[in-house]
Amino acid sequence: MDLKELESLSSELGVLLKEKNYFFTTAESCTGGWVGQSLTSVPGSSSWYGCGFITYSNIAKHKILDVSKETLNSYGAVSQEVVEEMVKGALIKSRANLGVAISGIAGPGGGTPERPVGTVCLAWKLNDLPALSVTEVFDGSREEVRFKSVLKALEEAINLLKNDN
Repeated sequence: MDLKELESLSSELGVLLKEKNYFFTTAESCTGGWVGQSLTSVPGSSSWYGCGFITYSNIAKHKILDVSKETLNSYGAVSQEVVEEMVKGALIKSRANLGVAISGIAGPGGGTPERPVGTVCLAWKLNDLPALSVTEVFDGSREEVRFKSVLKALEEAINLLKNDN
């Protein structure tokens, strides 16, 4: 785990956001604010990172980000459907241009045969474009799963901005 890599990606993301005069937001569950921590390690990040949401429980996902109870009950907190609703809610609440949402099973317990430990769902949304989401299964310890989730969140946000014309 290379924290300098996260700082470097956060800086790169900040440059791209600033060039477009965009704001970024985060909706984090299993990463517990690690994406936000990484972003705020960059001096001047307040010019492009306005706020983040740590919604660890289903109640928080519903009450703070307006994830529907039906979606939570039908798909479970660790699902692409839920992270898509999380990122949409975060963008609405923050009025940011780009956001990421993360929910997963970092371990060491909590896994099932359908969703083993290391399963992480991520979603990104840019302005009025449809949300993009993926499910990854990361290996390693709890901290390694969380680190890889933050890395993926930043890398894909950068890719989205690079392809935004």
